[in-house]
Amino acid sequence: MSQKIAYQGEPGSNSSIACTEKYPQMVPVPCARFEDALAMVSSGEAELAMIPIENSIAGRVADIHTLLPQSDLQIIDEHFLRIRFDLLGLPEASIEDAKEVYSHVHALGQCRGLTNSLGLTPMVTGDTAGSAREIKEWNDPTKLSLAPPGAAEIYGLKTLAQGVEDDQTNTTRFVVLAPKQDFPTREDLPSAVMTSLLFRVNNIPSALYKALGGFATTGVNMVRLESYMVGSGFTATQFMADIEGHPQDEPVRLALEELAFFTSEVTILGVYPAHPHRQLDSSDQREFAGASNR
Repeated sequence: MSQKIAYQGEPGSNSSIACTEKYPQMVPVPCARFEDALAMVSSGEAELAMIPIENSIAGRVADIHTLLPQSDLQIIDEHFLRIRFDLLGLPEASIEDAKEVYSHVHALGQCRGLTNSLGLTPMVTGDTAGSAREIKEWNDPTKLSLAPPGAAEIYGLKTLAQGVEDDQTNTTRFVVLAPKQDFPTREDLPSAVMTSLLFRVNNIPSALYKALGGFATTGVNMVRLESYMVGSGFTATQFMADIEGHPQDEPVRLALEELAFFTSEVTILGVYPAHPHRQLDSSDQREFAGASNR
């Protein structure tokens, strides 16, 4: 029996594309919410979950800082997906007669140039591929959808325009989640490794400066840092960080020791291979953008 990987969205969405790109041998299982996808893994109904965590244009996608600690799962890998959108309509639809365009809020924001130039009214839906399904169900040729390539075939629509996203380097980073297990040792992973963690500091002067001092002195590169308020009292702040390196690497070990000294809580969310996309320079990333999903 094939293993399953859960994702939030509908067939044909970017999350489903990420699943088949990363794990072509697994069966993607659509879920209505991120929580549902994680719950499938926690219950054993699926082996993995694919969750979008950040987009190069829209920024933060999923509130993984709250979802992951509550799920009893951990990050075991990451995947970068070049994001593309096509303009879809019913077989009899035309751009000239269109009035509204439907899609997820992030997709609409990433295709403003097209919608503005065509004078279309943007309408928010819960999912990119879901908007394609709804266009088919509504059977109204004046309504169009912004959806990933492949959604037209799935839902029986016509592609009116291809690659309509504003930024041709638009990329989403996904994390792969699995049940908690021992973190892989340094010897089990390639040289390029990422470690994701949560830590909490009190809301006092210099708290973050002191907490991060160890990363500066040991030369550990922190590639992502996001803050979240804890509770309703606004007296403590939680941070999610991604750093380069393995906790067994001496610089990382020393930096984490320093971090623990100045924080009230440190939780490692995952230790996993760094995606090759991280090693690309700007010109290589443009090449990746042109090649991905062809």
